Amino acid sequence: MVIVPILLLLLLPFVGAQWLVCGDSGNYTSNSTYQANLMLLSSTLPNKAVSNTSVFATATVGHAPDIIYALTLCHGDITDASDCESCVAAAFKDAQLSCPYNKEVSTYYDYFMLRFSNHNFLLANSTEDQMKWINLRNTLNFTTGGDSITHLLFMLLNSTAQAAANSSRRFTTSRLGVNIVPTVYCFMQCTPDLTPHDCAACLQVVLKHTLKFLDGAQGGRILGTRCSMRYELYHFYEGVPMLAIPVVNGTTPAPTPATRHNSRKRVLWIIAGVAPLLSILLCVICSVVWTRRRRQGKVNLNDQAATNRPEENELVWRLEEKSSEFTLFDFSEILHATHNFSKENLLGQGGFGPVYKGQLPDGMQIAVKRLASHSGQGFTEFKNEVELIAKLQHNNLVKLLGCCIQGEEKLLVYEYLPNKSLDFFIFERNRTAFIDWNKRRVIIEGIAQGLLYLHKHSWLRIIHRDLKASNILLDQDMNPKISDFGLAKIFSSNDTQGSTKRVVGTYGYMSPEYASEGIYSIKSDVFSFGVLLLEILSGKRNSGFYQYGDFLNLLGYSWQLWEGGTWIELLDASIAKEICTSDARRYINIALMCVQESADDRPTMSDVVAMLNSESGILPEPNHPGYFNLRVSKTHEFFVPCSNNDVTITEEPHGR
Repeated sequence: MVIVPILLLLLLPFVGAQWLVCGDSGNYTSNSTYQANLMLLSSTLPNKAVSNTSVFATATVGHAPDIIYALTLCHGDITDASDCESCVAAAFKDAQLSCPYNKEVSTYYDYFMLRFSNHNFLLANSTEDQMKWINLRNTLNFTTGGDSITHLLFMLLNSTAQAAANSSRRFTTSRLGVNIVPTVYCFMQCTPDLTPHDCAACLQVVLKHTLKFLDGAQGGRILGTRCSMRYELYHFYEGVPMLAIPVVNGTTPAPTPATRHNSRKRVLWIIAGVAPLLSILLCVICSVVWTRRRRQGKVNLNDQAATNRPEENELVWRLEEKSSEFTLFDFSEILHATHNFSKENLLGQGGFGPVYKGQLPDGMQIAVKRLASHSGQGFTEFKNEVELIAKLQHNNLVKLLGCCIQGEEKLLVYEYLPNKSLDFFIFERNRTAFIDWNKRRVIIEGIAQGLLYLHKHSWLRIIHRDLKASNILLDQDMNPKISDFGLAKIFSSNDTQGSTKRVVGTYGYMSPEYASEGIYSIKSDVFSFGVLLLEILSGKRNSGFYQYGDFLNLLGYSWQLWEGGTWIELLDASIAKEICTSDARRYINIALMCVQESADDRPTMSDVVAMLNSESGILPEPNHPGYFNLRVSKTHEFFVPCSNNDVTITEEPHGR
């Protein structure tokens, strides 16, 4: 299979429509064996190419260490093969003049290319870089049409790529005319020795680079050793297009006698052009329908995610997200940054997969979440998280730098926060000294502000659904940042709650109505915040099967102390002497108001922020919390709410 290119060279054209890449694999000397082999190659390869009906040839000359591998390919639309022969011969001379004594040179012209090297780049299964890319774009951009032009251009390119991969000579010319832009002409070609599958894979990479580097351009090319692409607003190739997508002008003139005799031929061209277009339009329609149904909660996300091919997902996503503020990283870049996901770079294990520390070439440190294939977070959840975070801007939300998709690999790239997550400090006795009451107060208020932004001040109302200590990351100044939006839900400003049959979340943080009935709302996040607040105050976990007093969870224990007037005993010993009694009572009161069993009784995050910032005033007495009746019995039996929903529960790890 053709290896995905890892090197992209952005070069300006030389005089005479020629582009050269002088390699870095060493030099040869004058009158050396390597030079003699190169001279022999230059005299035999051009003739070998024109002897092939595909006007293509590869060759190997000499023996190590002076062996040379070469490849040349002329465009499939040329009409005189002898022109190709003379051009390739001249290209050898140009290469030696422009890159004197270089052992490796790649050179590209309008109608052919040549590459030679002392490394074997001809092997399809070689781990060596298979393609040297040159990106050349028209300096003018489309000024009208916007996304419509982008989608139409993508349809043309995708149709041309499919046709080229399935043709016997692995090349196709095409044309698309629509009423909103001038006619677009396109050319794509692979080396004929590639299989249809490998040619398609190579051209998929071409399309990816086209969307990234030629976005909005009126013309351009991506030139590679194994495949290439060019599109322009003028007819730059020889002959009529092999794939003609009809012009759409709104009206169709009646046929005249002079054109009627060509009707059959025209029908064949139209069928050849329309078939791929209809296929793509069908995919687009299905995608739109799926998106609308997903937003209405009528489609199983896991089933839908399984229907998408990863490479198609990435290409469509690049189209949709070209104006977003995040970056789609190359997989090779992430591998290098994380030392191939080494154990030394492992930061921890999240709900959907491990998180690694990395460093980009410019020195920036990053955190990479590598989603496990069995994690339950498919393409839908992945895209959901990226699109959400990319649009969220708040000091108490983690900053997304970008993401990466390759095959089954799905990676999220965040800013690196050196102080890990909140649970690293509050649940470990030997670390609680690093997080005094002053720091905890700042963390509590920061989390509250972040949730308030999600619920009220962001572009849409967002419910996190997985707020917990391990999803609160801390920066170098111990400021909190809410992370992990894989389970988040978007509401319109008029919606107040939703429901699902697929209950997902973390044991101990889910509200009773969500765990038992699948009903979620902003009050679900308020419940999770209340649990988290009790954990920060006490230094104890709510999740897991611990015995606190007469209860099997922190909520019941907190309620018992509150009812008995001994709530001061709830405080973590490391902060008990730092916090004044009135503040302690106020914070515990707010926490118990947030975890009340009835969602209607719980405050909003606006109310919570106001109560946290107000040191005066009498707070309402809370009602009993959810799950408060998980009481220890002689037989150690306990009540757990049951549900007919499909429940996915994550238990928090009890140590790191």
